[in-house]
Amino acid sequence: STVLGIFKTISIYWVVLTMMSMTGSTRVPQRPKPENAASHITVSDPVQHSEGMNKYTSYRVDVRAPSAVPQDQPQEVLMNASTFSAVLRRYSDFLWLYERLHMEKAGSIVPPLPEKQPVGRFDPNFIEDRRMHLERFLRRVSVHPELADAKCLEAFLRADDITFAATKNVKGETTMASSTLSPASNTMKPKTDNSFKRWFAEAKTSISGDLVRSPDDDLFEEIHRYVHGLDTQMKNVSQQASGLVRKGKEIANGLFEFGLAFNLLGQSEADSLGDALGKVGETADRLSVLSADHADKEMSQFEEPLQDYIKTIYSVKLALQRRHEKRLSYSTCLAAVESKQAALSKLRMMPGQEAKAYGQEMSLRRAQEAAHLAQEDFAAVSQRVLREVDRFKREKAEDMRRTVLDYINLQVEYNKKMEGIWAALIPQLEQVQLDNNSNAIAPASSGPSMQPLTAPPMPPSMPPPVPLMQTGPAPPIPAPQYALVAQPLQHQPPSPYADPMISVQYRNPATTTMQRM
Repeated sequence: STVLGIFKTISIYWVVLTMMSMTGSTRVPQRPKPENAASHITVSDPVQHSEGMNKYTSYRVDVRAPSAVPQDQPQEVLMNASTFSAVLRRYSDFLWLYERLHMEKAGSIVPPLPEKQPVGRFDPNFIEDRRMHLERFLRRVSVHPELADAKCLEAFLRADDITFAATKNVKGETTMASSTLSPASNTMKPKTDNSFKRWFAEAKTSISGDLVRSPDDDLFEEIHRYVHGLDTQMKNVSQQASGLVRKGKEIANGLFEFGLAFNLLGQSEADSLGDALGKVGETADRLSVLSADHADKEMSQFEEPLQDYIKTIYSVKLALQRRHEKRLSYSTCLAAVESKQAALSKLRMMPGQEAKAYGQEMSLRRAQEAAHLAQEDFAAVSQRVLREVDRFKREKAEDMRRTVLDYINLQVEYNKKMEGIWAALIPQLEQVQLDNNSNAIAPASSGPSMQPLTAPPMPPSMPPPVPLMQTGPAPPIPAPQYALVAQPLQHQPPSPYADPMISVQYRNPATTTMQRM
């Protein structure tokens, strides 16, 4: 149903843009992207460093002064732009920020981070592409309603190297780093900072399925089904979009080969037909360049936004997974409270076990406090997930509208340019004319006039004699001038040795008159 809705939207927008193109306007005004509000944050100047066998790339992260930031921006943006700062960060620092945001703001839809690449990570094109995506990641986080005030973001943007290193070494809950960057991995791993005992208790609770119930469970189950179906359908759409881009590149290559073939064919013809065929080849070359550029634009304006949208859907899955982890922790705490209550009841019934009973009572109070904190954490994360999913649905409609409109505008402009190039070729081909023997002749406007030459007077038969004793230069002797006057052939049979494909007609000398001046 999602795919059908997308294609229905594309069809509606196509009709609207077609009607607007009749009035000379095909551009539809669009809202700016949310991350454009954080243009004061930039990532620039990638520099490669070597420390022994270790080699990495650092990036300069700048936050401009508040005077450079418009005052109509959200409060979170203005707070982040309070002072100017410039720091150096590497990719592992961005990864730390990504994981820390999942910990501090569990349940938030954290914007996707560019994936790791073990091979070719020092290629200039890859470095520039990563720089652009890291900048977009920081800007999205800075305008995120749930993440803009995160302490880890403030430390990342403004802390010096020593302070930032100390911040990174602070012990805290570690998120699933391997699964956050790879959508193919969704397995839950034990948390290294928690004790094995707690992890074993959570795993036991998860296996038994004895999880605490909440009033919003039915709503979250519906969200799970919605996100799963959306992910499946969007992957299908993205796959088809990638196929369109690939076909566009194949068309560009095919037009190049097509133009080359016509250029060679035009060179084999020495008349105006050959020139016309050469122009067909030149037109195909122009269309090849146009198609290649169009394929690149399709990739950047249609294929890549769909892939980024799939990564955002995976971030929604991670937010739901964080809620499940909080629910699991709360359920484990409740199970621990019940277990300690049962143990305390047994000790109170046994005489002489007052000391152990007192210790068990203190342990029960700590477990109850932990359960209370887990309950609050679970409720807060659940509410944050609901807010984030609601925001995701609203922004999804605008993102899809923007992507579809960009794609349709791109197709309209491309087809108009292609139509104009083909249309300009038609008059050039129509000027090619054929004679009675199906031979191409030049058009009247493109060559000299074909009027017969007027026969000038012929020179005398012999020049006057030059005296032997004449002094001075001899007078010039005028050169004979001739004009050929073609007479109509009277059923002159062709020569048996003449090539019928050659358009030059041989005349009988008897039918051609030559006059002298």
